Amino acid sequence: MRLERPIRVLVAKPGLDGHDRGAKVIAQALRDAGMEVIYTGLRQTPAMIAQAALEEDVDVVGLSSLSGAHRTLFPEVLREMRERGLGDVPVIAGGIIPPEDAERLEAAGIARIFPPGTPLERIVAAVEELARGRRTGELSRRGEG
Repeated sequence: MRLERPIRVLVAKPGLDGHDRGAKVIAQALRDAGMEVIYTGLRQTPAMIAQAALEEDVDVVGLSSLSGAHRTLFPEVLREMRERGLGDVPVIAGGIIPPEDAERLEAAGIARIFPPGTPLERIVAAVEELARGRRTGELSRRGEG
């Protein structure tokens, strides 16, 4: 008998941004959907986030930023994750991210970007899709979530 483990998600706040209400709301919504969620807390470096993703063996990493540093920090998290062999772990992002920055971040490898006001059900569905894709090797970086 094979038991499948629940989806594991790391929710992280890179940089000096001190606002984490949105990250906590997302973490709770994912928990309510039956996922295991690890929240790193505030003021994490990209290296700390990548290391936590490695140690926690997560299926998806969620980044939140309201500080405007997403253009620097999110690609740095991706780089740190690739260095640790986690290039196949999808990374999603949320926060105040202008559309032109979202396109750049998606081109850099962020799987999905969720602006403020995105319905929680949509985020949960996207995480489920990305985790399932990673586990089956059928990860798609784009698409509706």
